[in-house]
Amino acid sequence: MSDLTERIIAMHRRDIIVAWAFVIGLWFAIIFVAIATWSLAPSSTARIVLLIGGAAVLLLNTAAILAMLRHYREDRDFMYGLDIKFLDAARAKGRGV
Repeated sequence: MSDLTERIIAMHRRDIIVAWAFVIGLWFAIIFVAIATWSLAPSSTARIVLLIGGAAVLLLNTAAILAMLRHYREDRDFMYGLDIKFLDAARAKGRGV
């Protein structure tokens, strides 16, 4: 395996970890807010509306992250190859990225 391929795989893996960490953090945050503010809702109807809104945010954001990861996987070599090319060029110019 070439050095470029190894670097691409490492960058892709790191992005996957960060994306999943964001999704997990978002789920924890929304669930925490729902529990912490449950008693503040003025009625059961308001609670249901807030739960539906929170669920929509969770589902749509999770779906968007999954779509992004699928796109990254499909175009991994092209996208990360460009990133590495520009990072290497910046380092060569002494910008120390």
